Formats: sequence, structure tokens, C-alpha cells
Amino acid sequence: MSKRIIRKVAVLGSGVMGSRIACLFAGIGVQVLLLDIVPADAREATSRVQRNRLVNEALQAALKSSPSPVYTADTAKRITTGNFDDDLKELASCDWILEVVVERLDIKQQLYEKVEQVRKPGTLITSNTSGIPIHLLSQGRSDDFKKHFCGTHFFNPPRYLRLLEIIPTKDTDPGIVSFLLHYGDLFLGKTTVLAKDTPAFIANRIGVYGIMAIFQLVEKLGLTIDEVDALTGPVIGRPKSATFRTADVVGIDTLVKVAKGVADNCPADEARDIFRIPAWLNKVVENNWLGDKTGQGFFSKRKGEKAEKEIYTLDLKTFEYAPRQKPRFASLESAKNVDDLKQRLKMLVAAPDKAGEFYRYFHYGLFSYISHRLPEISDEIYRIDDAMKAGFGWEIGAFESWDVLGLAPTVQKIKEAGYSVAPWVEDLLAAGFTSFYKIEDGQTLCYDLAAKTYKPVPGSSAYIIPSNFAGSTVWKNNSCSLVDIGDEVLALQWNTKMGTMGGDVLSGITKAVELAEKNYRGLVIANEGAHFSAGANVGLIFMFAVEQEWDELDMAVRMFQETMMRVRYSAVPVVVAPHGLALGGSCELSLHSDKICAAAETYTGLVELGVGLIPGGGGTKEFVLRASDEMHPDEPETITLKNRFLTIATAKVSTSAQEAYGLGIYRRGLDEVVLNPNRRVTEAKQSVLDLQASGYTMPQPRTDIRVLGRSALGSLYAGIHGMGRARYATEHDMVVARKLAYVMCGGDLSEPTLVSERYLLDLEREAFLSLCGERKTLERIQSVLKGGKPVRN
Repeated sequence: MSKRIIRKVAVLGSGVMGSRIACLFAGIGVQVLLLDIVPADAREATSRVQRNRLVNEALQAALKSSPSPVYTADTAKRITTGNFDDDLKELASCDWILEVVVERLDIKQQLYEKVEQVRKPGTLITSNTSGIPIHLLSQGRSDDFKKHFCGTHFFNPPRYLRLLEIIPTKDTDPGIVSFLLHYGDLFLGKTTVLAKDTPAFIANRIGVYGIMAIFQLVEKLGLTIDEVDALTGPVIGRPKSATFRTADVVGIDTLVKVAKGVADNCPADEARDIFRIPAWLNKVVENNWLGDKTGQGFFSKRKGEKAEKEIYTLDLKTFEYAPRQKPRFASLESAKNVDDLKQRLKMLVAAPDKAGEFYRYFHYGLFSYISHRLPEISDEIYRIDDAMKAGFGWEIGAFESWDVLGLAPTVQKIKEAGYSVAPWVEDLLAAGFTSFYKIEDGQTLCYDLAAKTYKPVPGSSAYIIPSNFAGSTVWKNNSCSLVDIGDEVLALQWNTKMGTMGGDVLSGITKAVELAEKNYRGLVIANEGAHFSAGANVGLIFMFAVEQEWDELDMAVRMFQETMMRVRYSAVPVVVAPHGLALGGSCELSLHSDKICAAAETYTGLVELGVGLIPGGGGTKEFVLRASDEMHPDEPETITLKNRFLTIATAKVSTSAQEAYGLGIYRRGLDEVVLNPNRRVTEAKQSVLDLQASGYTMPQPRTDIRVLGRSALGSLYAGIHGMGRARYATEHDMVVARKLAYVMCGGDLSEPTLVSERYLLDLEREAFLSLCGERKTLERIQSVLKGGKPVRN
């Protein structure tokens, strides 16, 4: 691997991709130089403000966009802007130059000629192009330029879509390729995939094939847009945007351009006709209904009968928009009750209704297509799956899906459906192999076409996947599994819907700590679903409260509190590795752990006030404890407490793991953010070992927590009243906030007092239970259970 350090990066081009790639690098601490052209009306100007107007406006537009391209607001401080005429000489101080200008070969080559005059030898130079062959871009350049040049194709938005395709030319130094694959993985948090210099590379080649194949099935099976998006969304492990909504977001003209590019430039593609643009799609483009960028595409937001905005769907027969219709397929209704994606996929493909017919046509065509793409676009099976999961948001790769449905029986069905499979698949079966992937000793192996046997997926040893250690299960119940991941470390995960934490999960956490203390060095808690956890099981809370089963509810809250305290006062280190949503009760679990190793895209917070409650699993107690530790003699004692109070009272949620430090949830210098979510369990395990090696001893319960009593309670009550008068808070928000203030001040104490954790937990639980008896709290919980959002009452 080429040894180099990336201190400063230059991004040439500040459009949608360029500005967001600049934000991505700045977000990991790299200094960024963002350059673009001088606006035409400012070429004679001497003012740098005018000459840099285009790049500065582009950067500001990116920073204001939603979702945000930055992890924290101060990221922009690391980005310096400039223009090609005045600042190209600054490239001499850069370690990596990324070109992201307009997709025209002549313009790119003209810019490269200027770049080569100022670029220092050995500097990386890469292009983010998706439509121009990489080998054409470096023609005419020096040997050193060609040696350090390749394609680095980020997907938009680059902060959130994890795919980075690395596309070398025949002149690219292999050491540079190795470096970029490693850097993208470790420092940028990307799934870095080595791709060949073929049209659309890997992800877009397969992804656009999938979309165009579905477009053909629309006509073949007489499906509507709403039906297709219901069939191709989360139910089969794809994003909520499914097919037609994805096209609207990406841009229908962009989709058509990629499809035409494949059809024009891949004459040997056996499925070339799939990429032909159907007449109705051409009409959509001719009408300039290109999706979100033009305000309407396959979908359009319009005012409904009650003046509220509704989503209307395009009828591809009449070309009129009508209110969305909820599709009804018997197989989809049945599949909703199956949580396991692999089992659900089997059920759907075997379904006897129209949905099943669609799934069979789609999957058999897809499997045929991907088999023929090796070795054309990639030499390895796993790279295609990695690209689709990271670039298109598939939960399960295409070859992985084929394994789920059964390799050999599906080959027969593919042929019966009129498709073919590539000869190498026949060779694989003839050799007696029965799958593309297999697991051995916790490691993923994949069939290798060249070696004609299984090989470990490169780099996978750095990724610990707890489910791969099912053969080393130590204990399990209906929701949890506890496995030995090696080096005397256990890992606990649970498989509930949205990772909710009910009785089974709490029992699992307690049991895991108990077993870890007996025979192991520590415990990692992590999940593999789309999210770590949406928090406590509010359905159970609602049921107890409605039935007025107060003793049972009290017992449930005590159990949650005791479980969190069991984590805090474990004799061995407990490290939590959250990702995605980590809300409510799961945030409380993080607060009580010895260390947090969070994925960068972790959205965490104590959100209980939104449903009319306060954090009741030790979260309120923990914020009071931390406020006590943070109180400074040189400032009023109430300042720290007020900040902690407001974080809970406004139900703040971090928009990234980095933001969680500012909310006081993660601890600077202790808790860790892991850019690549695939590495978080590995990092958590190493943290367990490091804590033990440094002489870990069990913490002692706290009895020295300073609470402020009436001296702070009056101030907080006044603030709550002010928020109510300004209509920032509803009447019930104020009721809940007063309960929260009472607990955080330690009750109605006449003077500041030192109290124990147990004292605060009792106050917290009493307040929680009393709020469960409030009608408006129950209305909020019911609203969440029915529609996913609390009502504002």
C-alpha cells in the first residue's frame, strides 16, 4: 500500500457534488480548498468577493440544504474557497486533487492541463465522473499524472450514501488503488469498491438495469406506479423511495441518460433492449416532468380537497395526476408480519398472486443479468453486492438474494422463465458448490471465479458481524442472542421491530452482563438492523397505563432502571456500538455504558417529552449527575443544569454522532465516533480489551450528586412559563417540563444538597408513573403507535 498522509484536499468544481464532497472531507478533519470558475460578469472585477461569488454561493447552498452535508456546523471552517484563475497555484500544497466539474471531456482535459502546471509530483488526482471513460481523461498527460490518476466515483449525497467506486486505468499505480480503497474505508467511512472502466461502472449499471427492467414489467403486468413502489420498497429490503420515487429524486433525465449510455456503449450486453427508453418515459422527459428538480415527475405535491398538501401520482395511461392509491396485494399483507427479510423474500417470490409474478420476473431477470456481468464489470461477486447495498441502499445484495432463494433451484427457474445464466455459474454447480457465500469461523467467504473456490472477502476480518458467530452462541431468548466473538469478549444483539427494548431485551442485557462477569473480559452491545433502537416498548407502557395496571408498570420501570444500573456497575467493561436511531431507552443504555463506539450516522437523544413522559430508565438521573460533575465555581450553578434540562425538555436529537458530544450524551476523550459503520463492533471489541488492559475496575455507586433544590427550581419554572406564554410549548408540554424540572432539581429542597443515584431514580420513576396517568400523555403515545408521530396536544 502506498504510504501517504492526506492533510489537504482540493475539490475542483463546487456544484451539487463538488460542494458536498468538500463538506465530507472537511467533516473528517481535512483542510479543503474548494475552487470554481469566475462568474462571467466578474471576470474584470478585482474584488475577491465578486470573483468567488459562484463558489461561495454554492457552498452556502450546500450548507443550508437538507439533509445536511456536514456532521457539525463548524465543519465549514475547514473549507477555503477560491477560483480557477486566481487560486489554482494553491494546488501545489494539496495532497489530493478531486475534479468534479461539468461532464464534458474537453473541459476536463483543459482543466487537467492547467492543473499539471502547478501540481507537485506524486499528488493524487482523481475524477468523480460517472459518464466519461476514465482512460480518456488522462490522455496527453505526463507519466506521473497518469500514475497517480484514477476515478473516484462518490454517490450523492456523499455523506449519506456509502459507496465509493475506485476506477483505475491501465496506467494507475496499483499502490495508489490500494491506498484509495483503504482510505475510503477507514477515513471516509465508505464501502470502497474496485470497479472496471466500463459504462456506468458497477452500481449504476446494475441499478439502472433493475429500474429499466421494472419499467418493462409495468407494461407487461399492467402495474401502476403506486403498486410498483409498494412492491419494491422496504418490503424487499430496498429504500422507502423504492423505484419511481427514486427516479424523481435522482432526476428522470439523469436516469434516461445513463440508460441510453449503456444501450449505446454496450453492444455486447445480452439485455441491451432492457435499456431502450419506452414511449411513455420519453413523453415524461419531453414534458419536462423530471422529478424533484422541476417540481413534478412521477409524483407531484398538490393541494387536496381540504387545502392540505397531498402526493399525487402520474397515471401512465392518461398522463393525468391523481391522489395516491394504496395498493392491495394479499402476499404483501402477509409479508408484513414477517420480520426476517430473508424469510419474507422467500415468501414473496413464491406468492401465487400478481405480486409474486412480479417478483419472479424481476429476480430471475436480475440474477441472469448479474451473472453475465462477471468478469465484464468486476472480477468478484462481492463487489457487485457491496456496490448495490452501499450505493442504492439495498439491505441485501443481488447474489445474496440468490443464495436466499437457493442457488441450484433458482437456476432452473431462471431458465424456465426464458433467461440464461453465465457459464461460470454452471461450473460452480458442477463442482458441487451450493452457494455464492458461506460463513466459516465468523468470517464471510465468497466464491472466486478465477480460483474456482471460496476465498475470504478482503478486509472482512476488520468487520465483526455478530450473526456470523451464531455457531458460538452462549445464550439466547426470543428476542436476543449472545455470542462469543473471540478474545473472551461477548456480543449481544436483539431482533425486535425497530430495535425496541421490552422485557426480553432487558432480561437479555442483564443475562449478558452476568455471563460476561463470570467467564469473559467484557461485553459489546450492538444490533445489525437498519437502526440500533427506537427506545423502550411504548406499546407495553400504553397497555399498562390504559388498564391502570400501576403495579405492573412500576415493576417495568424499575426493571428498566435496574438494567441500566447493572450495565453501569458491571465488573467487566460494557461498550455500546449504536448506529442509526438510538433514541429514548437506547440512549439511556448508551449513557450508562463504559464507552460508546457510535457510527457517524447515529441519531440519538432523550425524546420522551415528545410522548408526554420524562426519561425513566435512568436518563434523567444521569443528566443530573453529569450536570453536577460539570458545575464550575466561576459560573452560576444553574447554567449547566439549565442546558441539560433544555436538552431533555426540547427532545433534542443529534443529527450525527459528532453532534451528540454537544448535547452532552457522548463524552469527549472517551466515547468514539467510527466513520465506517461496518467497523463499529470491531472498534467496540477492541475498546473492551483496551479498558481491561488499562486496569478496569467496577465503578462505585454515586452518593455525591449535587442537586440545587428550590434555588434552581424557581428559575426553571419561570423559563417553562415563558415558553408557554410565547407558545413554544403546549399546556401539556409545560406539565411534563415541570415534572422534569422537579426531578432534575432533586425535588423541593430548601438548599443545595448531595444525594445518591438511588434517590434520583426514585424521583424519576415517580414522575414517570404520574405522567402515565395523564390523558394527554396517553393520547400522544397512542398517536405514535398508530401513525409514528406524537400529536401536539
